Parts: sequence; structure tokens; C-alpha cells
Amino acid sequence: MTPRHLAELIDRHGPALVLYARQWCAVPEDVVQDGFLALIGLRSPPDDPVAWLFRVVRNRALDIAKMARRREKREAAARPTNWFVEPEIDGLDADRAVVALDRLPPELRETIVARLWGGLTFEQIAAVSGCSASSAFRRYEAGIAALRESLGVPCPNNPIP
Repeated sequence: MTPRHLAELIDRHGPALVLYARQWCAVPEDVVQDGFLALIGLRSPPDDPVAWLFRVVRNRALDIAKMARRREKREAAARPTNWFVEPEIDGLDADRAVVALDRLPPELRETIVARLWGGLTFEQIAAVSGCSASSAFRRYEAGIAALRESLGVPCPNNPIP
């Protein structure tokens, strides 16, 4: 297969192949690219390269969709249903706490989870999240304040564990 012939196939059938693959998977462009790479790798081109590409794209899209479904099923089974073991800890309603955590910006939530559940120091959190220790501390303070406000919990004298 000549580069010119390949370019014509891509120009003429690429968009249709992407649309075709989109009905089965979330990454149709990758599937089409894989199909063209497989075509290039053949020793001799198929008699009908367009039909061959559609078959390869279809099969690859179906395989990717099946893998995605399996992965989602495994992840759902492994994902804990609750963040807390007990439904209430020291007067804190676990369901409300989860909702409040989910509402936090990701960097605040990450810092709070790393500190409270992971037991990491602010220096360790800084190394993990790519910020300074003082920024990690500020994120923690801001997150705790937002959680207290959201949950209606008054601020004690020493908010840092």
C-alpha cells in the first residue's frame, strides 16, 4: 500500500470510520487509528481495504467497550460503598460528611483525606500534590472550615489534629 493510497483512505473514510466506532466505544478516534496502523502492518493489502477497515474498527470498538464494561464492574465491586465504617462518629453523620467532602474542590478534598485518613504530614502531602507544605496546610484549614460550615459544626479551640 502506497502512502498516497493510505492518505486517500484516511481522507475518504476516516470520518465515517470514527462515526461507525463511536456507536460502541468512547474512544473512536483511537480505534480508527489502530485500524489504519493494522492496515499498514499487513504484508499485502486486503482485496477490499475499506470493508477490511470497517470490520477491524468494529471488532476493536466492541473489544474496547467490553473491556470498559468489565473494568467498570470490577471497580464498582472494589469501591467501598461508604467512606466511614460507622454511620455516626462522635455525632457526625457519615452520609452528610460524604456529601460535604464531595462538594469540596479536589485539592481541598485530597488534602483532607490524605491528612485525616492517610495520616500524612503536611510535608508529605506537599510532596504528593506538588505544592509547598504551607500551601498544604492552608488547603487543609480551608477544607476543614468549609466542612464545618457545611455540616454546621462549631470550631473548637484547636482545629488541627
